[in-house]
Amino acid sequence: MDDIQIILGNSNKRFSGVTSTMLQVLEKQQTMASTAVLGRQHLHEGTTALGFVEMLRLCRKPLPDGCYRVFHARRNDEMIQALCARALGAKVKIAFTSTAQRQHSRFSRWLMSKMDGVISTNTTAASYLSSPPAIIVPHGVDTKRYRPPPDRGEAWRALGLPGDYGIGMFGRVRQSKGTDLLVDAALELLPRHPRATVVICGDCRPPDREFRQKLLEKTDHAGLSGRIRFIGEQPFNQLPALYRGMSIVAALSRHEGFGLTPVEAMASGCAVLTSRAGAWPDIVEDGVTGFTTPTGDLNAVKIALAELLHDSERTERMGEAGRRLVEARYTVEREARELTDYLLGLAASP
Repeated sequence: MDDIQIILGNSNKRFSGVTSTMLQVLEKQQTMASTAVLGRQHLHEGTTALGFVEMLRLCRKPLPDGCYRVFHARRNDEMIQALCARALGAKVKIAFTSTAQRQHSRFSRWLMSKMDGVISTNTTAASYLSSPPAIIVPHGVDTKRYRPPPDRGEAWRALGLPGDYGIGMFGRVRQSKGTDLLVDAALELLPRHPRATVVICGDCRPPDREFRQKLLEKTDHAGLSGRIRFIGEQPFNQLPALYRGMSIVAALSRHEGFGLTPVEAMASGCAVLTSRAGAWPDIVEDGVTGFTTPTGDLNAVKIALAELLHDSERTERMGEAGRRLVEARYTVEREARELTDYLLGLAASP
């Protein structure tokens, strides 16, 4: 392990969007530089994983060329881990990726002030930083993992769900993710579109279960519980097949950091319907790859979803355009290369 150059934070035992991003980049990053991960949860077989003590021992040793190792944090507690290691004698540079589109807490600002470099993922998130980021690196996806199916109808039928096509939503079931906006729009529109089924895929934690229960009661009262399906959190390796089965994917968060779901959906050839949160206004080309709507605006969601449901041929063309856009701008290979080049440059700096 003595030649390890880059160490990635992996502190969250729950699988999250940040975890998904880290894993997808890691797969490519390992081919570009010697890389290890602090924390063993969620890792693919064959990944070099370290405990804190192992990392500390490793980072006390110089690399053969005299460069520092570099630790890439994506969460506050990962910045804390790296700073603790440095205080205990680790020779390590620390970079942090900030995606939050809100004012950072005083503590977060203090942590970031101790970083050797701060990265952001989009211009809006960058605008909330006290100082401009060293680099902006948009997230990307694996276009081999997330890809259009040869036959979307067949991909939908393979999921064993009712109806002829799907409207998907991926992510935690909670108010901030806008799950209620999709459900309320679907309650009005599905009776006029009997072939469509809404599929909501994601974990619901205890604080949000009352919120989900109210949505379930609404769908049951409307007689649509069979066509608005809450399927819970699904294994990471099953997500590509779910995306391939969808014709439309909605991401309607009221607050978002970057938000990888629409990019995964476009890579899978789906038309997208998003709020104007996260990086989505920068990514989604209105009327070309899908629609963006004002954040929290139920009426706008209804209008945009109705248009997608009304013209299936146009919706299909939007999915095709989304795939082309991802291939041109949002591949994980591009993200991994830009991050690796920056991190290795940081490691080599005085």
